[in-house]
Amino acid sequence: MEYFIDNRPSFSNLRIILNQNEQIRAEAGAMVAMSPDIQLQAKSTGKGLFGSIKATMGGESLFSSIFTSESNNAELILAPTTIGDIIVIDLHNETIFANGGSFLAGNPEIEISTQGSFKALISGTGLFLQKLTGTGLVFINSYGAIIEKSLGLNEKYIIDTSHIVAFSDTMEYAVKRASKGMFSTIASREALICEFKGPGKLWFQTRNLPAFAQLLYKLMPKSNN
Repeated sequence: MEYFIDNRPSFSNLRIILNQNEQIRAEAGAMVAMSPDIQLQAKSTGKGLFGSIKATMGGESLFSSIFTSESNNAELILAPTTIGDIIVIDLHNETIFANGGSFLAGNPEIEISTQGSFKALISGTGLFLQKLTGTGLVFINSYGAIIEKSLGLNEKYIIDTSHIVAFSDTMEYAVKRASKGMFSTIASREALICEFKGPGKLWFQTRNLPAFAQLLYKLMPKSNN
């Protein structure tokens, strides 16, 4: 399998060249175009009803897509729903956490599960994480550009929860309020932050999709009724 990330960084798409019997798993709806000798099969993302609900809350669709090539040099083009960049993370019997909706594609051997922060859910930030475990390639997408930062042992770093893309499972993390006191939180427009403690790697995005959605809502014409 070969892969290429084209049209970076604002309108990135993932182009994959598959040989016979090679497979790739992708988020439902990510396919842009493909060779006719690639077969598509839908696969449930959750284990049972509860697992499916957790997957949906984590930003996943109820089903993912498994693409299998029936010949050599078959081409598959994938793209996320938002504008931004795509990165590849090569896992070697490792685990990373990705923010809900950040997973674009990966080797089928990668196990995906969902875990959430109840505090984040109550606040409306929706910090539900996808746990990606195993050996293989994982393709992660963002809204905006992606910044990578490595933390040393016991080194700390703070990221707004809406800007988190992914991070190593070797790090400790805690979700907390950005400012002390309700007035400061409202005035600063910062709801929750996540404090990370190394060692490990962080990937975060330069734009905030919920904030952009709020801006669009303000600009939409409103009914007088």
